[in-house]
Amino acid sequence: MKTFKFLFLVASASLLVLALTSMQGGQKKAEPWEVPARFKNMKNPELANKASIDIGTRIYRRDCLSCHGRTGLGDGTKARELETFSGDFSSAEFHNQTDGEMFYKTKFGRGEMPAYDKKVPDEDIWNLVNYMRTFKK
Repeated sequence: MKTFKFLFLVASASLLVLALTSMQGGQKKAEPWEVPARFKNMKNPELANKASIDIGTRIYRRDCLSCHGRTGLGDGTKARELETFSGDFSSAEFHNQTDGEMFYKTKFGRGEMPAYDKKVPDEDIWNLVNYMRTFKK
């Protein structure tokens, strides 16, 4: 009987791991995203103060949360529908980008990442960058 319980526990744990893995397993990692030097080297004109982060928070909740998730882990309600993983905004890889790189990617988008250049003013994209910086582990 102990052997049966042990085998059942191992099988159940294996199925759980398989199920959790398959949630993101169908998504591929995004290809490297080249950012033009003039954007890469841009400095954020918005101070990362409470007012800026509050504006960025509102924009994020309205436009980004559904794919990128509440804490930027790429686990939003629409994330599973994407072919490409939407990224982990808390990772070192994400935070190693310049503010200009984040600005460019948000403004112009690519693939499943929509462009916000016609939807969100540049000033607010910079505020959004300040907010995305708060996701750092």
